[in-house]
Order: sequence, then C-alpha cells, then structure tokens
Amino acid sequence: MTSGQPHPHSQEPTLTIAQVVEHTGLSHDTLRYYEKAGLIERVGRTTGNQRRYELADLAWLEFLIRLRETGMSIADMQRFAELRARGDVSVPERLALLREHRADLADRIRALRRHAAALDDKIDHYERLLDQPGSDDLS
Repeated sequence: MTSGQPHPHSQEPTLTIAQVVEHTGLSHDTLRYYEKAGLIERVGRTTGNQRRYELADLAWLEFLIRLRETGMSIADMQRFAELRARGDVSVPERLALLREHRADLADRIRALRRHAAALDDKIDHYERLLDQPGSDDLS
C-alpha cells in the first residue's frame, strides 16, 4: 500500500478510498455506507472533494471489520461507534458491549464445534459405508 499526500491539518500521510479498499477488502459502497451509517466519522476531503483517510481511520475500519466478521450487528456497531465518539467517559459502556459480544461469540463457537463434530460423525459414517461392499444404507 502506498501512502498519499498529508492531510492539510496533519503531517500524517492520508489514503485514497482506492487504497483503503485495497487494504481492507471493503468495497467503495461499503465504505460510503459505513460513513452514512455513522460507523466512521466524516472522512476528510481534498479540495477536489475526494475522500482522504488517515491511518487512524484505517485502524478503526479494521476493528469494525473484525466486529462484523464476528457477527456483531450493524446496530451494535453503531452503538459502539456512538460511544467511542463520546470519548473516555464511555469506556465502561464500550467494555460492557464488547464483553457481551465476546460471550455471544463464545456461544457461537461452541455451537459451531458441535455442528462440526456432527458433520465429522456423518462423514465417518459414509466412509464406513463405502468401505462395506453391498451396503444400501446411504442416508
């Protein structure tokens, strides 16, 4: 990933939307949606009205991706983003939201492990049937 020009109010290099798309795997439309939905703060713009993302924006997007990929709802992500925008005063609420999400994730992981074990059992069943010539029970 190559860095762009520094934001006018910062010495930090900024990234174009294309660079952020390349780095995160999110689409242009998803980035715009995240901005409209309040998941990311308004992104800086060039004089030509092109979005310019800072490295902190990229880190936040990576965290949002992690939340989404672990099953957090958009509504809960919005709530977390609102709390984050309130600053340090909201740390206890953010922590509680993340702890609740982590507990839900742990429940889903346990369920997925049970499902995987059931699939393994069925695979073993079919492999045994294939090893037995003349077996008609392939259910």
